[in-house]
Amino acid sequence: MKKILILMLAVLWMVPGVAARKKQTDQPVQTDREYWAAQAYRMARPVLSNLAAGTLHEKMPIDQFDNSGRAMYAHLEAVGRLLCGLAPWFEVSGDSIPAAEAALRDELLGWAHAGLRHAVDPDSPDYLNFRKGYGQALVDAAFLAQGFLRSPRQLWDGLDTLTQRRVITEMKATRRFLPMYGNWLMFSATVEAFLRMAGEPLDLMRTDYAFRQLDDWYIGDGLYSDGPKYHNDYYNSFVMQPMLVDAGRIMNRYYKSEAPYSDAQYGRICRRASRYAGVLERSISPEGTFPVVGRSILYRTGCMHSLAQASLLKMLPGDVTEGQVRAALTTVMRRMLEAPGTYDEGGWLTMGFCGSQKEAGETYLCTGSMYLASTIFLPLGLPAEDSFWTAPAQPWTTQKAWGGMPFPRDHAIAD
Repeated sequence: MKKILILMLAVLWMVPGVAARKKQTDQPVQTDREYWAAQAYRMARPVLSNLAAGTLHEKMPIDQFDNSGRAMYAHLEAVGRLLCGLAPWFEVSGDSIPAAEAALRDELLGWAHAGLRHAVDPDSPDYLNFRKGYGQALVDAAFLAQGFLRSPRQLWDGLDTLTQRRVITEMKATRRFLPMYGNWLMFSATVEAFLRMAGEPLDLMRTDYAFRQLDDWYIGDGLYSDGPKYHNDYYNSFVMQPMLVDAGRIMNRYYKSEAPYSDAQYGRICRRASRYAGVLERSISPEGTFPVVGRSILYRTGCMHSLAQASLLKMLPGDVTEGQVRAALTTVMRRMLEAPGTYDEGGWLTMGFCGSQKEAGETYLCTGSMYLASTIFLPLGLPAEDSFWTAPAQPWTTQKAWGGMPFPRDHAIAD
């Protein structure tokens, strides 16, 4: 009996997250929100603290697949993608989150403001590349633009006037790049939506074409094809659904009399995103894993971008509770971000899915690319007293199904 008990304890210790949650009896158990905030700070600190100091180019290691020449893009990738994920957290009032969390968040926001001054100053050693190369700069300018769309008051309005003007100049410079015929159309559209939010004239051709083409590529049941042919990957979550929702919100605000941005069409965009978020929730196994399919899989927790956004915007399907989504995403986060090798000795993300797995990368990936993982943190933009954080944790769909519990049937949406 003693041997059996020891074996049971050993197995329990190996279950993902149990070891991380074990505390001494005189210490309070960490809440889900405290855990999320700590993970967001851990991921962001090396990038933003070095950008603020003007040492990002000096300090950030550049790992890349097959020596593919990605160094010229890596720093904008890290900054744009990271701020895209952190932006809603910056926007939430400091009075509506715990003081200790607010201190961490405010430090990151201060670094972001100081760092963005370097990022668009041509005389700074950390001037970021918005102009050179074949077009990757457009991709990550768009993620930065999406960050501004998600935090207009704090991240954008918190910048000084000179830095704002320089950001606008760099965003306009990306118009020289022709987007590839696929999800890249949304990068051009998102940059233009940001320029409209910032009070600048925009190129409606670049937004109209993207929104109309994505609508043509809608294949049903909440899914878009990435170009003329469907790809079985997570680009609906990485790019298409989140940017349609965020850029579409701005375009609907200013151009709702135009067909691609009407109330009816934006409603369809949001219903499709809600359905897709439900599909993502059902893809999370009882153990907190999900299918490892498609390109760019090394974006790790970024695969859950669309589910995190639907949680932030209160767009979850009716049969999916906030308690089950928070529990599922927390478990995913623990499995992926606590895996040995996820961070190097300096605290920078490595290339990998669950640990360091560079061999599964693509030729266009590098250290900076990995920071799309930050998009899982979007619900930190909800106040601490919001129901997403206060609802009791519940089993998610696959836990119910494989645990012999009642679970809701699943049907395609009519659209």
